[in-house]
Amino acid sequence: MFESVQGLLDEHADLQKQLSDPSVYQDQALARKLGRRSAQLNGIVEAYNRWKQLGDDVDAAREMAAEDPDFAAEVPDLEAGHEQAQEKLRRLLIPRDPNDTRNVILEVKGGEGGDEAALFAADLTRMYTRYAESKGWKTEVLSSTESDLGGYKDIQIAIKGTSSDPAEGVFAHLKYEGGVHRVQRVPVTESQGRIHTSAAGVLVFPEVDEPEEIEINANDLKIDVYRSSGPGGQSVNTTDSAVRITHLPTGIVVAMQNEKSQLQNREAAMRVLRSRLLAHQQEQIDAENAEARKSQVRTMDRSERIRTYNYPENRIADHRTGYKAYNLDAVMDGDLGPVIQSCIDLDEQHRLEAIGE
Repeated sequence: MFESVQGLLDEHADLQKQLSDPSVYQDQALARKLGRRSAQLNGIVEAYNRWKQLGDDVDAAREMAAEDPDFAAEVPDLEAGHEQAQEKLRRLLIPRDPNDTRNVILEVKGGEGGDEAALFAADLTRMYTRYAESKGWKTEVLSSTESDLGGYKDIQIAIKGTSSDPAEGVFAHLKYEGGVHRVQRVPVTESQGRIHTSAAGVLVFPEVDEPEEIEINANDLKIDVYRSSGPGGQSVNTTDSAVRITHLPTGIVVAMQNEKSQLQNREAAMRVLRSRLLAHQQEQIDAENAEARKSQVRTMDRSERIRTYNYPENRIADHRTGYKAYNLDAVMDGDLGPVIQSCIDLDEQHRLEAIGE
């Protein structure tokens, strides 16, 4: 497995050379691309150097132990450290998703269950917002449609991180959230205290850094304008400021109505459209490459039920990883880390197994 390290070390050295050239920054998209790849390799280079240094220390300690028994006591600790460094390097060599360092556009949609599903969608939105705050990420509501009771029929949020480390990327963590989230609780509209089951869908798209990354032909777009509406469908303004953009080749539709300006809504819609097209391209690459290992944790099946939130039992359960805990109140307040980590760990396990095959 470590045979591939030298090629990565050479690539990292070449990237450092390119990034030290001021002319590279005349093309910001290229500079960002090179910087993203450099960040992906930094951890591997550091882990390799650590592993190699500890290996040299073990060899030296063994030689000295052969001449002086007092050095023999140091050998087991050095060997244990070398093994730990080797395992860390092995995990870092697992092929990463190239989008891990990207920011995301996250969409939450109320599903089956009417007003209760919309209220649950609002609860999930708050959960993700609190989780983002705990990670030091910034959130921005791009668009939302409220229900009569104050929930969300749908909402789109941009989440932006601060780290260039792929392991700390926003998409690296939130990409596992896509799917159907099921809730079991007594709705506020239930007068007899009966537990109901409803659901909300979550979509997670990596955000495009530069518009130039995704080529969009203006002739491929159908743009409609209309009056924005609020809860119950009533019109909330008197001008055609809402925008709906349809990408004809893929059939992807994006609608925006939060801003009062048609131009602002159009810009927000194009931002979301580019992210959806980036995800669409990746889906095509995965489908066309028969040898590409697809994650068994993060699937493209957006109808998959991935998690259950049981309020009476204060229980959270992830159906993909088997994770279960009885701290639902804390999770809904943003303590989502352990749940997501269970997805990361299982995904890494699958990737390691695939490498060993």
